[in-house]
Amino acid sequence: MTTPSNPARSRPCRVSLVAFPDAVVSTLAGIFDVMNGIALMGATPAGAPPPFQVEVVGEATGPLPLASGVPFEVQRAIDAVDSSDIVIVPSLLLRSPGWEQGRYPRLVAWLSAMHARGAVLCSACSGVFLLAETGLFDGKDATVHFGYAQAFAAAYPAVAIHPERVLVISGLHEELVSSGASTSWHDLVLYLIARFAGATVAQEVARMFALQWHQDGLTPYMVFEGRADHGDGEIRGAQQWLSEHFSVANPVEEVIKRSRLAERTFKRRFASATGLTPIAYVQRLRIEDAKRRLERTDVSIDEISWRVGYEDPAFFRRLFRRTTGLAPSAYRRRFRIPAYARP
Repeated sequence: MTTPSNPARSRPCRVSLVAFPDAVVSTLAGIFDVMNGIALMGATPAGAPPPFQVEVVGEATGPLPLASGVPFEVQRAIDAVDSSDIVIVPSLLLRSPGWEQGRYPRLVAWLSAMHARGAVLCSACSGVFLLAETGLFDGKDATVHFGYAQAFAAAYPAVAIHPERVLVISGLHEELVSSGASTSWHDLVLYLIARFAGATVAQEVARMFALQWHQDGLTPYMVFEGRADHGDGEIRGAQQWLSEHFSVANPVEEVIKRSRLAERTFKRRFASATGLTPIAYVQRLRIEDAKRRLERTDVSIDEISWRVGYEDPAFFRRLFRRTTGLAPSAYRRRFRIPAYARP
């Protein structure tokens, strides 16, 4: 990822933070506080103008109940906003049965107009569902919360989605920015501060708010769940057996024996149904179990390796790092419940 150089600005960047009924209040308020906090908490030199002028915009002014029912004050109606430097759509709550396109035609039209007038369009987490309705992300890369990746791909098949990535910057002028799961809005805000106010200011803000870049990506946070919506009963039964017996010796050979299929047919149907070969599927199950043991126990890494089905701890360590992006010891340090929070 490259950060464009920061040109000297004679005025603050105008930031439009979009409020709408599906928006999540924590993301909206967090972005508002951090970007406004630069000036309020003295992160810029004395006498310097604030780098950002942040406004909460929406279809109408006044209190607007968000997804949780908590009202948030809309300061300016979009009809009164002719242009903006940065537009940010916060994360939204994806309700059952999924994202309903066409609910916010005025917002979508306004977002397209802001882009045409030079705005950088940004999404935090699932906010990209709304931005994607503009069609501006078609044929381009984006990221979204990994829990919503499948729903997003179904709704917007023309967008290349990368849920394992923290931040994706697309567009001819790097004007389409999306951030991944949940609090990766921290990375989005720090990126925007570095891009428009300079790296020194971004570092100071990170210190003041104790924000951290997710430099290892989001793969360590993702929980593996094998596909179960494929409609192949034989393979579904095999998946169920593997979920309970993945640590046995030669689980792939054993599950094939238990099936009613020839080995070649089984492997072909398994890969078609789940998107993974049987051995890759077993490896993902084993690594997922190892992650829980690293998070919740003091058991040594060598013993965890043996318990999940690997006699060679060195191979287990290599596989764990390749799968999660972290060594087992690093994963344990990051995700284990700290001592002060344990019963």
